[in-house]
Amino acid sequence: MINRQRLAETFMGLVSIDSESRDERRMSDHLRQMLAPMAAEMHTDGAGEKIGANTGNLIVKICGNKEVPPLMFNSHMDTVTPGKGVRPQLKDGVFTSDGTTVLGADDKSAVAVIIEVMQVLHDNHLPHGPLDLVFTVCEEIGLMGAKHLDFDLISAKYGYALDTADTEAIVTRAPSANRMEFVVHGKDAHAGADPEKGINAILLASKAIAGLTLGRIDHETTCNIGVIEAKGASNIVPNRVRVIGEARSHDDAKLESVTRNMAAAFTDAVADYKKIHGDGLLPFVDVHIENDFRRTHIPEDHPVVILARKAAANLGRRLTAKTTGGGADANVFFQKGIITAVIGTGMRDIHTVRESIRLDDMVKTAELLLEIIDLHAKGTNLS
Repeated sequence: MINRQRLAETFMGLVSIDSESRDERRMSDHLRQMLAPMAAEMHTDGAGEKIGANTGNLIVKICGNKEVPPLMFNSHMDTVTPGKGVRPQLKDGVFTSDGTTVLGADDKSAVAVIIEVMQVLHDNHLPHGPLDLVFTVCEEIGLMGAKHLDFDLISAKYGYALDTADTEAIVTRAPSANRMEFVVHGKDAHAGADPEKGINAILLASKAIAGLTLGRIDHETTCNIGVIEAKGASNIVPNRVRVIGEARSHDDAKLESVTRNMAAAFTDAVADYKKIHGDGLLPFVDVHIENDFRRTHIPEDHPVVILARKAAANLGRRLTAKTTGGGADANVFFQKGIITAVIGTGMRDIHTVRESIRLDDMVKTAELLLEIIDLHAKGTNLS
């Protein structure tokens, strides 16, 4: 039932709309137009005003013709940079950009799949339960749209986020993550004439970073320093440096431990300097730690997993439960009590100008969604 040509055209149209994070208004307006014939209600929440975006999350409600609990499908409307002026190419069944921008398959392949499935339901008058479609903004810059979503607009208590690559897996476990910012304050001075009068903030930050173990800590824990930012000139002892990092773990106790160790590295570097040079006002470090998202852990016998696996089996496929190190809107939904598994659309090399996706993979995902909706309409094991 999936119309390959229509799906391809929908995807090409979507990726041609500029929608970098905080600039999703045109994308949202386009989705409203496409989904209007099928929708009972459409809402744009107030998330945009809270996070500096030009629109909020789009929530589309599709009335069901079967009395079963509502089911949610989620994708995000924004793309990373460079995402302006995307010129999609289709060759031998594979979509790419022209090599100067990302393609935007992350996550417009998911948006296109959801739209195609809704069109199939509508055109063929197929049985289905009530559906909540949630298209978020600013996912790529910290799940900001989901974090500020008006959850009063969501009726479903379970569903699926389409936001990963593997079409033969269902993501049931994702980590918690903490975001950290360390601002080291030193003292400026002329680097050639009076370096002794300065306190090099970059040097202190470097000593802190050198004492860290970065990368994979163990099978369920990672940490990273991603940004080091300072302003000045090569002939000035730098008086300020800003360092941004993160830690992730599927074990919250391990996350707390790694976070504490990272913070201690910076406070210890400043304390060690003062032991040698005297305990003055400088240097000092500002430490800011915030939770970015909480972990998800969906048991393999949860109805959401069972439903997706039954749907895959009906199509002659298998879905393997998968653990990921990444975060998605699903983490936020899970924290709000909406059990959300993540399924893939086939996107490859995301966040690069080499990004690609096969039309066959998008069709596979659309077929899976259609089968999930059919089984759900029959009341299949979701009590």
